[in-house]
Amino acid sequence: MSQKKPKFYVVWQGRKPGVYDSWDEAKAQTDGFAKPLFKSFDNKPAALKAYKDKPHAHIGLGDKPVARQGKLVELVGNPILDSLVVDAAWNTATGDMEYQGIYLATKQKLFLKGPYSDGTNNIGEFLAIVHALALLHQKKSLIPVYSDSRTAISWVKKKKANTKLEETARNAELFELIDRAENWLQTHTFTNPVLKWETTVWGENPADFGRK
Repeated sequence: MSQKKPKFYVVWQGRKPGVYDSWDEAKAQTDGFAKPLFKSFDNKPAALKAYKDKPHAHIGLGDKPVARQGKLVELVGNPILDSLVVDAAWNTATGDMEYQGIYLATKQKLFLKGPYSDGTNNIGEFLAIVHALALLHQKKSLIPVYSDSRTAISWVKKKKANTKLEETARNAELFELIDRAENWLQTHTFTNPVLKWETTVWGENPADFGRK
């Protein structure tokens, strides 16, 4: 079963504060709770350390600390419903990767690709964004694209997948897709905003595969 790299969730303010190793558990503590405070971390030691700190040190917008989730929503705003949201899933055991995109307003799945052998999550996120941009370009749509990967967004802006993954016989198809995506970015002009999905504020990316 494909899955993204594991994340750990710190809940400072919720039904039961603590460190959780799945989004479902953390969401159960924060969803519907008045003024919840929570954030995801890439590894458990970092999450455990953050839990001992004041949340102000970890939740904020730029250099400006923000104490409450409601204030974050006020500063960041709400996601644009007329948008396309993408996400990728990567199996750490097999290396298989897949990605998909949905229309946020209706949750309609617009595409699902993979699994591809010997990939990475960042490559999947990159391909998902470019796939979304190409689809919207074809439809002459200017709606924004959301991704929760800052790395993939930066690759799209640079029009280059800066991956250190080595090409093998198993992932040759994947590298062909990367070449095609880079070529599309270099030969097409698009004005669709590529935006960061603010997971801390809005919750899990709706295009998430749900395999935490």
